[in-house]
Amino acid sequence: MNPKKKPFFLNWIFLVLFVILFFHFFVGGGVSEKKDTIHKYSNGVFSLISSSENKVFDSEIRAFAKKNGIKIDIEYDDTLKITRRLNSLEKYDAVWLSNSIWMYSIDSSKVKITDTKSTSINPIVFGIRKSKAEELGFFNREIYTQDIVDAVQNKKLKFSMSNPVTTNSGASAYLGILTNLAGSPEVLTNEMVQDESLKGKLKDFFSGVERSAGDEDYLEKMFVKGDYEAVFSYESSIININKKLEKDKKEILYAVYPVDGVSISDSPIGYIDQKDSVKKEQYDKLVQYLLGNDGQKLLANYGRRTWYGGVTTKADQGVFNSKWGIDTTKYISPLKYPSTSVIKQALALYQSSIRKPVHVVFCLDYSGSMYGERMADLENAMDYLLSSRAEQDLLQFSDDDIVDVIPFSSSYDLVWHSESREQLAQVLEKIKNRSPGGGTALFPSVEKALELLKNADRNAYNTSIVVMTDGEGNIGNYADLKKYYKKLDMDIPVYSIKFGASDEGQLKQISSLTNGKVFDGTTSLIDAFMEVRGYN
Repeated sequence: MNPKKKPFFLNWIFLVLFVILFFHFFVGGGVSEKKDTIHKYSNGVFSLISSSENKVFDSEIRAFAKKNGIKIDIEYDDTLKITRRLNSLEKYDAVWLSNSIWMYSIDSSKVKITDTKSTSINPIVFGIRKSKAEELGFFNREIYTQDIVDAVQNKKLKFSMSNPVTTNSGASAYLGILTNLAGSPEVLTNEMVQDESLKGKLKDFFSGVERSAGDEDYLEKMFVKGDYEAVFSYESSIININKKLEKDKKEILYAVYPVDGVSISDSPIGYIDQKDSVKKEQYDKLVQYLLGNDGQKLLANYGRRTWYGGVTTKADQGVFNSKWGIDTTKYISPLKYPSTSVIKQALALYQSSIRKPVHVVFCLDYSGSMYGERMADLENAMDYLLSSRAEQDLLQFSDDDIVDVIPFSSSYDLVWHSESREQLAQVLEKIKNRSPGGGTALFPSVEKALELLKNADRNAYNTSIVVMTDGEGNIGNYADLKKYYKKLDMDIPVYSIKFGASDEGQLKQISSLTNGKVFDGTTSLIDAFMEVRGYN
């Protein structure tokens, strides 16, 4: 046999393999990732997608499922992102959200949700340092929303909160303030939201935002570690923060409930009907547990109100501590949420013109290891952030924002500056036209970013730094950066995105120093940039 000539049957094998690969990559390949997601749970596993704040119950729910012979998979994500994922036809058997208003934003023509049950009540309240609450005269009297707004406008109060366009607690807090400042109408309309006087009041109020967080868990950790006056969040978060503050022997927060109306999150769980009787039976068991004595006790232990009407004199004082201003004996006046269309308009308005402007500095890695696909991923992610593409997710920058970009390799020789949409477009072109090469001056670039922000008007802008690197910082060192940051004595968070073979230890050092956070961009760099955008 001629060794250079393949046998006839091998030619047929290669042909068959070619056809299989062709159909896999070219016919099915374009949607293979989505198919994997959509058909992720098809082998007798009960799949639940839940708002991230429910993760505290994870071990107990899994234990219940195991005891009852239910193979369960629980996935956690931001509430608003869950609605987008379900509308994109990702398939799950049940959804557990933080607020019923987001159930209504799920397209019923695509996703059939039935048997929805509220599992607990969680008011959105102000937690104010006790000494500050006393200074403001907020003790032992009825407080109206306008009292809090006045304190912010008079520069007597600053606060932190979760981002309204990425989190439920932030959106619910914003909608509550919006409704109260609009005069607590029976129904909030699109016309009311567009009122210029109301816009002005909202801008004045949100000028008091000191730090913005992209998720509630980070908000709690950030607040405990930092030195902040107040937080606008879940009652359960105020409780959790106070437990940590007391343990650290720090000043606790005093909870303030505006009498003219408080936003309420009702933590609904719903069955996603896939015409599967076994899954429906498993769902019913899970709901019976959550609404039964054991489940309700579990929720209450974490600061969720589980009693009828949200009012009781028998609440556990170890959790609902009246010394913290937590009052379970008074009826809370719940705000009526507007329609889905009004909510969408209000959130769009917040992102475009209501929120406090930001001054953010991006430090982008252009070292030699970024050549090729990695650089293409970076350019795509920055194209999303700095162009109109971000508007679809309400993550766009506005003309009120300041954005600086520091490209670094062996040094950080450039700073690309923008204060308008037009200048952002110019910066984006520079990002795409620069070629990678050289070392990784990670620490010096962060120090340069801090230098840019040290003279920023903190009353007018929220400041932050976003660092993306695919390798180990090999020029400069952490010790010098730490010394410089401590000398500044300013609260400027650094959010780091790990990518490629980046040194996570170095990034964690920087985030710990600056009360920031590390994000994982190894799977999807654009998703990581989208996530970090919710923090600045």
